[in-house]
Amino acid sequence: MKSPAVVREITSFIFREDEPQNADIIFIPGGAYPEIAEHAAHLFSMGFAPILLPSGKYSITNGHFLGARGPLAEKYPGPYQTEWDFLSDVLKQNGVNETAILKEDQATYTYQNAIFSREVTDHAGIQVKKAILCCQAFHARRCLSYYQLLFPDTDFLVCPSITRNISRDNWYQTPEGVDLVMSELSKCGDQLKPSLISFLFHNKI
Repeated sequence: MKSPAVVREITSFIFREDEPQNADIIFIPGGAYPEIAEHAAHLFSMGFAPILLPSGKYSITNGHFLGARGPLAEKYPGPYQTEWDFLSDVLKQNGVNETAILKEDQATYTYQNAIFSREVTDHAGIQVKKAILCCQAFHARRCLSYYQLLFPDTDFLVCPSITRNISRDNWYQTPEGVDLVMSELSKCGDQLKPSLISFLFHNKI
């Protein structure tokens, strides 16, 4: 049966995905699921970008990094102190030389991933004209929105990974998927609103 129009519209908004192209950098905005860093490592190995910037300390809600999650977690037992420690280790175990990995290990939520990543690239003198964003599939819209705010002159390509078995094709088929995606939809309004107002009316982030 064809999904309702509202489902298709929500899917189109939340699940952003692009074909990879050559870029200046690959951003990895935090998280405990290795799939996003494994995918970033694959794109790096294919020559799509010369450097990567994983970002993250740990969730502000948890107060410490809980370790890898999902079906691939046992491949990366740690222990890890931060999301950056974890993500950078996944990258290295998947063939990325540590000299290509930049460091941001202070962010505790998505907006800070973007803020502190911008500080890192500015400090390094990196002009980001085009960037690849490797994130969880259901997290794509919110990640993209924040990074677009902090990098307004950058062309972003979202190359997500499916985690928690939640994809654009099945999210509406389980209560867990609906809850997760509708939570993201709500956060896109509630969390982005103050940042967007500040940017639009005060020209500051």
